[in-house]
Amino acid sequence: MIRTDKLSDPTVRAVVDAINSGDRDKYFNLLAPDAVMTDDGSERDLHQWADNEIFISHGHMEVESQSNNGHDLIARYSNDMWGEMRTKWHFEIAGDKVRRIDTGQA
Repeated sequence: MIRTDKLSDPTVRAVVDAINSGDRDKYFNLLAPDAVMTDDGSERDLHQWADNEIFISHGHMEVESQSNNGHDLIARYSNDMWGEMRTKWHFEIAGDKVRRIDTGQA
């Protein structure tokens, strides 16, 4: 596993830290106003998805690997709704904000 403080991209590092600490305000402050996301290829409402899949259900990421300058992660993701699964995450970053998140099962 890769410790969160060892993730290459500072914005992605902050997102993972916000997820793992359950810090909803920090997470949403990292998103660009027009940020979008997909989950297993389907577009989702990013705010609703994050509330349900991360914050209400106590989401947690354990990063296995990173690539693409830290913008692509493979992680064990768990929450109270689905249990644990191996997931892939792709982040598009603009400045210090997340513009897009694509996630799904790895």
